[in-house]
Amino acid sequence: MKEALLIFTRNPQPGKVKTRLAATIGNEATLQIYKQLLLHTVSMTYQLPIDKIIFYSDYIDQEDVWESTYYHKQVQQGSELGERMKNAFASTFEREYNKIVIIGTDCPGLNAEIIMNAFATLDKNDVVIGPAEDGGYYLLGMKQLNRALFEDIHWSTSTVLDDTKNKCAALHLKYGLLPLLKDIDEEKDLHCFKNYNRNESATHICLQCK
Repeated sequence: MKEALLIFTRNPQPGKVKTRLAATIGNEATLQIYKQLLLHTVSMTYQLPIDKIIFYSDYIDQEDVWESTYYHKQVQQGSELGERMKNAFASTFEREYNKIVIIGTDCPGLNAEIIMNAFATLDKNDVVIGPAEDGGYYLLGMKQLNRALFEDIHWSTSTVLDDTKNKCAALHLKYGLLPLLKDIDEEKDLHCFKNYNRNESATHICLQCK
């Protein structure tokens, strides 16, 4: 059984990450928060017993926090989010993986246990979804490419989750749901980020991996 975790990330550059958050707290403060979210994602994934592939937004960085010892590296292909995710799934399924899960890097409540539970959920389901409080999702997984789940979706809106579940129903795809979590998209979401940093030391772990 070949399993792969796809991690979609933006190259950390001022003005190019978390633009809705940056609109209220500024580019530099947003960049620092985004870098901490990257470190959290590294700390919870680098030891997972599955193949891990980083999909960068713009270019591959061989000297960043994503060590090549633990991660394969590619660049996202496509003009919008749905197309880029669809292409990432397609190229990975072509390498004969049986289960593929995709996540981003902006969910401080996500952890290794939830990710591995996503793969286990696919044992009895065609699709697994990690619902986000804003009406989107923080995780999506499947056992074969279902292109329709990436088409005609109004990305970055509160209808993404419902649209995805409706598409699953229309395609007769059985799906399982993971715990409801919060993404960091706007200033009002920062209390979740601050609470995580107060109670967890995970962001410090991966500084030792570098």
